[in-house]
Amino acid sequence: MTDASLFVRRGRAGRRILGVALASAALSSCAVGPDYTPPPAPDVTRFTRETTASPGNGQSFARGAEVAQQWWKAYGSKALDALVEEALAQSPTLEAADAAIRAAEASVRAQEGAFFPQVSGTSTSTRSISSQLATSSASQTPYNLFTKQLSVSFTPDIWGANARAVESLEARAESARLQLEAARLTLAANVVTAAVEEASLRGQIATTQRLIALQQEHLSLLALQHSLGAASGLDLSSQQAALAQTRQTLPGLEKQLAIQRDRLTALVGRYPSREIEETFDLSKLTLPKDIPLRLPAQVVEKRPDIRQAASDVHGASADVGVAVAARLPDVTLTADTGTSALKLAQLFTPGTGFYTLAGTVSQPIFEGMTLLNRQRAAEARLDEAKARYRETVIEAFQNVADSLRALQADARSVRDARLAEAASRRFLDQTRAQRKYGGVSQLDVLNAQQSYLSASMARVRAEAARLSNAAAFFTAIGG
Repeated sequence: MTDASLFVRRGRAGRRILGVALASAALSSCAVGPDYTPPPAPDVTRFTRETTASPGNGQSFARGAEVAQQWWKAYGSKALDALVEEALAQSPTLEAADAAIRAAEASVRAQEGAFFPQVSGTSTSTRSISSQLATSSASQTPYNLFTKQLSVSFTPDIWGANARAVESLEARAESARLQLEAARLTLAANVVTAAVEEASLRGQIATTQRLIALQQEHLSLLALQHSLGAASGLDLSSQQAALAQTRQTLPGLEKQLAIQRDRLTALVGRYPSREIEETFDLSKLTLPKDIPLRLPAQVVEKRPDIRQAASDVHGASADVGVAVAARLPDVTLTADTGTSALKLAQLFTPGTGFYTLAGTVSQPIFEGMTLLNRQRAAEARLDEAKARYRETVIEAFQNVADSLRALQADARSVRDARLAEAASRRFLDQTRAQRKYGGVSQLDVLNAQQSYLSASMARVRAEAARLSNAAAFFTAIGG
């Protein structure tokens, strides 16, 4: 018989204990504490008091429709599509959120290890010499002791404490996954909004440059009239001042555009020195026409922040079970087996084996109300999580309602802004034409110029706001 076979025989007692421990794991099906039930959806069928009407002016709602996964493609811009895809692939924010998911999942697997027996092996080699006074021996003879030991320890999850702990960590892992989903949605919306803002700034710069060209043209006409005595020096000076004031607004707009370009570059995960190549213009961005309008129950099911709040309730519910189980008796089974000999070659010979079997039951008796108050704290956190969930749903529905009203108002605002711009341009052209023949004063021309600039700027901002609010609506419904 080999030494190895002897060691296997000596280890059978430990394996029997291991079998008993695994069988006792079946007793852990009873988990104390509340069982989680998903919060009920709110009993509402619409987001606003009145029935939501389609915005009109080229835009309508598709009620109950699902949102396309790549909803930003509704803007019809390949440059925007490329920028969003690069942001989703390169963003350090998403990379950090993904790492948080991996950490949370690893924590779940680590906690699951407590369902199994914990096995450890030790190897000890000592060389000793005993005191003559202690042993009444005439000589001191050194001796060696070699020990090889296998230890098994198992705590059956009788009250489901570990099951609840795993449940809590799984809920937090789900929360991390939903954080990533929310971060992706927010990042895509931020890129779209930033691109629209760049287009708006370019539109405002172009409008300012058009007015500068008109003012310069009128200034040349006034200079000619002044040389012929048909216009006063005051008229000439007022036009020069108006032109200078308009030019003065350009540097500020150009600075905002440069800052916006830096923001877009950062959103896609680049350094400012590697500025993006794509540029955006309002005329090249298509207004999303058929806007999917989810039902309230669909929003609850799809919005990442609402689902994350529900997972927080789940985790808090499981934590209550952990706190309750901590106040109940705990059973621990242990087994040690191995061999011990004075010579290394004798480790596996008959008579050198040993084993120890033990069972321990512990029950908290007095902890200064610590465990009870921990349970109460866990129950209070569960109540807090439920309240936070309701708060999140209310805020989400408010976001959707606000976005709906914004889209409806934007449709009217864009229509009126375009009409106002066209009217102010006609008024400016008529005023400039009459000024050639002295029909109006120079002050009338200046007022017409300022009116046209204000109306054109308002039109650009209204169109940009409509595009941005469409992106906000996609975010609000959990796109």
